[in-house]
Amino acid sequence: MKIIQITDTHLSPNKAHFNGNWEPLAAWITRTGADLVVHTGDLTIDGADQEDDIAFSMEVMRQLPIPMLIVPGNHDVGHLPGSDQPVDAARLERWRRLVGPDYWVSDHDNWRLIGLNSLLFGQDDAEEEAQFSWLSDILSARDGRRVAIFTHKPLFVDDPHEGDTGYWSIRPAPRGRLYDLFAAHDVALFASGHLHWAWKGAFENTSLVWGPSSAFIIGTLEREMPGERVVGAVIHTLSEDVSSEIVALPELTAHFIDEVIHEVYPRSVSKQAAEAAQ
Repeated sequence: MKIIQITDTHLSPNKAHFNGNWEPLAAWITRTGADLVVHTGDLTIDGADQEDDIAFSMEVMRQLPIPMLIVPGNHDVGHLPGSDQPVDAARLERWRRLVGPDYWVSDHDNWRLIGLNSLLFGQDDAEEEAQFSWLSDILSARDGRRVAIFTHKPLFVDDPHEGDTGYWSIRPAPRGRLYDLFAAHDVALFASGHLHWAWKGAFENTSLVWGPSSAFIIGTLEREMPGERVVGAVIHTLSEDVSSEIVALPELTAHFIDEVIHEVYPRSVSKQAAEAAQ
């Protein structure tokens, strides 16, 4: 089975800075002959607040002639408590109404594909517990199938047992719960996006992949991270085992968010200015 992972497309009807990369990306996906596309979140520029961003982006996604499964990113449903756009009931309802479930399971031959809403991890609420309970049940019922998990945020950035990285990765407490579930079940792949860096690695028996954004890379606004700065996608081939290939796509424009962040995410610019003044 061939799966194309795309991530961080950041589409919008009003802020069209990255929309031009969709057509060449879709053409490349179609040429691959993939069986399935999985989008690992940040479908939108600002679906967390703008319903039109989600509706527009879903119209674009439906242009593909290949089935697609999608999990949300922080720009789609919000982020951690205390952030500018925390996950809440209204944001989750909007996603579920316009896109579908924010976590899901899909079986294909001897593989069980699981999509998770990583923005629920660290919420310490009923939604987080419901997802963990569901995940435990789904893994327990895999009936010998191998498991590939897709989500937006990575497990960690620099080290599997690092502390809280805030914005960038899953917090230590839910990360530890995930590790326990991985150890008890045959989780062969954990694929994510979010970082706008492309990287492959492993934790114990699980292959880890950070998919590259198809929209933009980050210059000097954030610290260096493992991997490389590219725009592209990932090809996952599932057979007896899993192999993953990060593909840099020269037909996509490698936008630098640094150059347009004041237009695309003015809240971030204001926040950075406020922090610098302290």
